[in-house]
Amino acid sequence: MRDKQSAAEASVVDQTNLLPKGELLVVFGVLAVSLFICFVDQNGIGVILPTISRDLNAADTISWAGTSALIANTVFQVLFGRLSDLFGRKVVFLSALVLLATCDLLCGFSQNATMLYVFRGLAGVANGGITSLSMMIVSDIVTLKERGKYQGILGACVGLGNMVGPFIAAAFAQHSTWRGLFWLVSPLAALCCVICSFTLPASKDSLKLDYSTVSKKIDYWGVLFGSAAIVLILIPVSGGGSYFQWDSPMVVSMLVIGGSCALAFFFVEYKVALLPMMPLSLFCNAPVCVLLLQNFFFGIVYYSQLYYLPLFFQNARRMSPIMSAALVLPITAAQMTLSILSGQYISRRERYGEVIWLGFFLWTLGVGLTCIFDLTTPIVAIVVILLIQGAGVGLIFQPTLVALQAHCTKGQRAVVISNRNFLRSLGGAVGLAISAAALQSSLKKAMPSGLASTFSSYDRPDFTAFNASEEQTQAILQAYATASRTVFIMNVPFMALCLLGCVLIRDRGLQRPDEPQWGGSGDTTMGVEVEKGDDKTDGIQHIVRDASKLEQVDGREKLTSKGST
Repeated sequence: MRDKQSAAEASVVDQTNLLPKGELLVVFGVLAVSLFICFVDQNGIGVILPTISRDLNAADTISWAGTSALIANTVFQVLFGRLSDLFGRKVVFLSALVLLATCDLLCGFSQNATMLYVFRGLAGVANGGITSLSMMIVSDIVTLKERGKYQGILGACVGLGNMVGPFIAAAFAQHSTWRGLFWLVSPLAALCCVICSFTLPASKDSLKLDYSTVSKKIDYWGVLFGSAAIVLILIPVSGGGSYFQWDSPMVVSMLVIGGSCALAFFFVEYKVALLPMMPLSLFCNAPVCVLLLQNFFFGIVYYSQLYYLPLFFQNARRMSPIMSAALVLPITAAQMTLSILSGQYISRRERYGEVIWLGFFLWTLGVGLTCIFDLTTPIVAIVVILLIQGAGVGLIFQPTLVALQAHCTKGQRAVVISNRNFLRSLGGAVGLAISAAALQSSLKKAMPSGLASTFSSYDRPDFTAFNASEEQTQAILQAYATASRTVFIMNVPFMALCLLGCVLIRDRGLQRPDEPQWGGSGDTTMGVEVEKGDDKTDGIQHIVRDASKLEQVDGREKLTSKGST
């Protein structure tokens, strides 16, 4: 079966399409804006969860507005890589943008919590496609040497989306309606779709595909068992101990069936699927395995922090949605800045090892320091700690992707990106689920006697409706702070594991294992891409098959081969 999978991998259409500078900047600009909109939608909702819960009367289940999107994102994230390999990047990317525009419009018209969760889940599917495919397309249109710079800018767009999204959402919640966030994102996604349809180049080979033949290669059983496993495991993990009793027949049966589906998924990926969504061979490469596991663990921490820091600021510190968004700003601003700087460093120095080490150290330190947050922590101290954490995030998100690509063959480019994003999203879904369970459980224990059922973990405490004394008020706020600290403490071991994993990562430079080491600046495999330096050919990439010798003639690079040039 391994030989058949290798043969199927070799038959995947090579969608490398290195672009001239002018066209590259146009395409990259649209991809960057699409990614920015995606993260505005994905993380803007965090600060308005209390507002939505009151409006839709969903205080006990509102965490599913975020969890449903992340679960759906996770389920389909890994599938987008294979679909784009088979059907072409452009058509799949446009489909994701259309889905996001439609679902966000429907989110804005949701009349109850169930409608919102369903449409947020579908929007999560779209977000997964946009996130993965924007990075895949950039990998197709720029060389590996330049990829650190461009991926760094994409990482900055992620940070910018995370930074702007909460402010936009908070402004709508305070001055209009929370629905405005979704009504803003929908037409912007539609506009990006229109622009991409004209500017995004399609793979020439993908236009000649026999879709009936290609569709037979899709890993349907992997999709089925993988989706079932994720949903059946994360629902009880998220609600166990709060919405459902851990020993209830429903929770036990879902965990057992979900675990069985997970085992079936791994069997399918190893023995059955011709083009598996998650090739287990990736995990046989130690650095790749470590980097993928690091993405899973820091996904737990990243999404947990983005969702539960605003809740701490609003519930325990009694801040407004806009003020809580402002206090998350240090994370996203530092992430954006360091992402750009790290991308430039990697492209210029052709090294990423020290960037990843420093990033995980700062992120671990920053997460550890959040454990001291309480009712009296000075705002200045909070800002400094979150700046440290944001700097670590900026040094990790895109550099780990560049490192993964440097350790993988060219044919594994799309699948390693989709699996990296899948594991990060899976970590996010797991992180939100276990954080919700930890917050609910800790709040019940910390709340003063007799008040545990009066206040919700997602609702800002309303003391006007409850005639509480000053002593009771402080006790209730302290309970919220204690519950939030439980979540922050839970995140520290995950980041520590990521930091320890750096020991197994070796910096091998910006050269993939299937590429000969030579002086050209292009991405090289069995088809060698050469960037000419004279005026007439500047920016044009020439592909030469079976290249065997590199010569220098009149100061220019010339390739000769046996039988072809």
